[in-house]
Amino acid sequence: MIRWKVKKRIQVIFLCCVMLFACILGKLGYEQLFHHGEIMEKAKESWERDFTVAGLRGSILDSKGEKLAYDVPSTSVMVVPAQIKDADTTAKQLADILEADEKKIKSTLTKKTSTQKIQPEGRLIDDKKAKKIEELDLDGVYLVQDSLRYYPNNNYLAQVLGFTGIDNQGLAGLELQYDNILRAQNGALKIPLDAKGHNVKMYKERYEAPGRGMDVQLTIDSTIQGIVEREVDNLVKKYHPKSALALAMNPKTGEILAMVSKPDFDPNHYEDYDRDVYNRNLPIWMSYEPGSTFKSVIFASALDLNLFDMFKDTYDDKGYEMVNGARIKSWKAGGHGHQTFLQVLENSSNPGFVEISRRLGLDKEVEYVKKFGFGEKTGIDLPGESSGIMFDKKKMSELEQATVAFGQGISVTPIQLVTAFSAIINGGTLYQPYITKSVLDPITHDPLVEFKPTPKRQVIKEETSKQMRYALESVVANGGGKPAYMEGYKIGGKTGTAQKAENGVYSTSDYILSFLSAAPMDDPQIVLYIAADSPQNDVLYGGTVIAPIAKSCYEDILPYLGVEKTKNQIPKKLVWPETENIKVENFVGKKKKEVQQEGVTFTFIGEGDYVIEQMPEEGTMFSSEGGEVWIYLGDDKVK
Repeated sequence: MIRWKVKKRIQVIFLCCVMLFACILGKLGYEQLFHHGEIMEKAKESWERDFTVAGLRGSILDSKGEKLAYDVPSTSVMVVPAQIKDADTTAKQLADILEADEKKIKSTLTKKTSTQKIQPEGRLIDDKKAKKIEELDLDGVYLVQDSLRYYPNNNYLAQVLGFTGIDNQGLAGLELQYDNILRAQNGALKIPLDAKGHNVKMYKERYEAPGRGMDVQLTIDSTIQGIVEREVDNLVKKYHPKSALALAMNPKTGEILAMVSKPDFDPNHYEDYDRDVYNRNLPIWMSYEPGSTFKSVIFASALDLNLFDMFKDTYDDKGYEMVNGARIKSWKAGGHGHQTFLQVLENSSNPGFVEISRRLGLDKEVEYVKKFGFGEKTGIDLPGESSGIMFDKKKMSELEQATVAFGQGISVTPIQLVTAFSAIINGGTLYQPYITKSVLDPITHDPLVEFKPTPKRQVIKEETSKQMRYALESVVANGGGKPAYMEGYKIGGKTGTAQKAENGVYSTSDYILSFLSAAPMDDPQIVLYIAADSPQNDVLYGGTVIAPIAKSCYEDILPYLGVEKTKNQIPKKLVWPETENIKVENFVGKKKKEVQQEGVTFTFIGEGDYVIEQMPEEGTMFSSEGGEVWIYLGDDKVK
């Protein structure tokens, strides 16, 4: 009986084993018959080793489509250590070509990994080195496609563009801001290798094509950027400031047209520079007391509240105002005397602005300063923006209220100043500044995303803005901005000479000089701000140092923008020893002996008794120092 039970159990166990084995065979057969392709793919994936093929990062373009940053196809070196037969010889040959340390190369070649990049020496090598390595045909050494980021204009727009790292990832500026948009999907060269790293010859290599990142188009106008860069470079060469900056904006939209920060760097070789240089985009990062440029904000605020008639109401500047026991002095000894409030702005009278601040009152002064956007970030699409510093109203005394009115005791950024000034002259609307115009498809170049002007709020009335355009033009014609005056162009602006505070005390030698301006004032198309930190010069005024730099910019920018000259501008007030400019007369049709004009020299070209053409033409303005006119002669009188 017991034997029968044991035998029965053995039969059951045997039957179960047979059924289990049959199931396994059935499953294997099923998978082989119906999932053969999938199994083979998974097997090949386990054998394959990926050699990364870099995709092309998207380009950064200016407003007209010119490339400011783009990828250049390059080559990098990758090795399969298991395939290297003679590590010593291979290391020496590679080290000689790559100009690298032989021991370091050998260490890379002998690592216990399936694949390994030689970096940084073997990354992004030039064609000459790549060709030499290819000719050696070294076992286990492969050349793979990589990409090198290239900035064709070198230092131009450096802090704005930023740069990429060795793996082409954005590390600063717009490269960092839009890294996810610009970055491309990498491809791969897939080579079948066995467990020991040797090629599996029964399977072929596979290639997965890399992708391309999307292009980013900026609002930057390269012509305007080039002009401003040139003039700021001239400023740096002439006055040797600690730093200098410039910012140009379309006041009607908030589009950034140019942005300059000095000292700058070459993004192609960013590693050669101090991080304080490439990490600080001064127009959005630097925060400081604005000085008299801020008076345009306070003046506009008071005008908007109808606190005075700038043409009729007057103020007597005796040279100082007393506020809480503190004497606030005028820059002019003895003051400016009896003035209209327009002249208070023209003369940049600190005591006059103390009076304006009193009329405004603390609540309204702080309200308008905040409405103009001070004390908060503008929201520009660039990394590293500062918010500036504004007093807590609860902690402001009458003295702080007074000093803010002429640009002391408040810290602002250039982008805040330019944005506020744009609102002052554009009809009263505060726009959010932006530097990105669109995101483009890299193949078709069609816009995928377009950025539009973003009005934030109405700060002052349109009528107030109209009055401010006249007032600011008058500052350039009759006040501290006269060095920026241009015959035929209506330029308005406000100069700034701000003492730098050090350890709570204002310096008597270090100043930030600036000029905040716009043109043409009857239809503003550009706001331009230029500033220099501690320029080395005996005459420390924004009007004498910075305004002429702005004028040099406008001389090229306004004709480029198609701004036509006008005769309807405020005439320049002359102060001794200034004299009137010289207006070139018409000489065409006159005899050679009749060609005369005081202050003008003539160069005669050709033969004949009559003037058939002249350069420059009639109506051209020369400075009081005079100029030269070329006279073309012929035998026939021009009718």
